[in-house]
Amino acid sequence: MTDSPSRTRHRSDAAAGRFVSSVPHAEGFALSILRRLLGLVAAVALVVAVWVRLPSRLFYREGRPTRIGRLVNHAGAVYSGLGLPPAWWVTLEIRGRRSGRTVSTTLVVGSYGGERYLVSMLGEGSAWVLNARAADGHATIHHGRRRPIVLREVPAEQRAPILKAYLQRAPGARPHFPVLPMAPLPEFERIAARYPVFRITEAGTGA
Repeated sequence: MTDSPSRTRHRSDAAAGRFVSSVPHAEGFALSILRRLLGLVAAVALVVAVWVRLPSRLFYREGRPTRIGRLVNHAGAVYSGLGLPPAWWVTLEIRGRRSGRTVSTTLVVGSYGGERYLVSMLGEGSAWVLNARAADGHATIHHGRRRPIVLREVPAEQRAPILKAYLQRAPGARPHFPVLPMAPLPEFERIAARYPVFRITEAGTGA
């Protein structure tokens, strides 16, 4: 026994009705997610704006982050972990030389001559620098997804143009440098030995 055309049409209309009624729910869910993402972006933008304008001693003392600095670093790690722009704001994950646990640090990736670099705005005493050296440069960068990398330290005599390019991109780092972003290269050459720089290479490339 087969269904009559009217019964078949009724079933089709019912299915179409269920689909149409589900569209507003899907749209509402998507809008809710979008609003949350926009709220997160706005919150992080506000944190960065405040971070740039407040005295650096609120975030770092004696080369180490304060409690507020650690909170800002954690917020930055969550943000970059979502893969949201900018792409050069990343989280470096590296094994602690003492604890053996993974330590996360939010950093700005500098760019110069087609290569990518990490710069220590806090100088030689920065924990991630000491951990990178202890780990022979093996680490992970997290921005949306995790990628294993190897950090290769740049000699002091090659750092000046990299530092200059880095400061132009990272306003939050400027209070930690005794030179302005637009200063001539000789001024960066005089301070280059104080700020470790690492070139980012993909793990396994041997570059």
